[in-house]
Amino acid sequence: MDRKRIPIGYEDIKRIIDGNFYFVDKSLMIKELLDSAGQVTLLTRPRRFGKTLNLSMIRRFF
Repeated sequence: MDRKRIPIGYEDIKRIIDGNFYFVDKSLMIKELLDSAGQVTLLTRPRRFGKTLNLSMIRRFF
């Protein structure tokens, strides 16, 4: 059985999907962003909490 690895330090969603890593699906966040219809959105999270990875997911979505 081939085990999935944990993607520590990865910033690009495509590399995570193509590399068959574990990934927590946060695609509903895109719906929330679109539904909020805000002129500006500020994403604040602690250090090493996936901010760049979330932005990568949004970039690839659009």
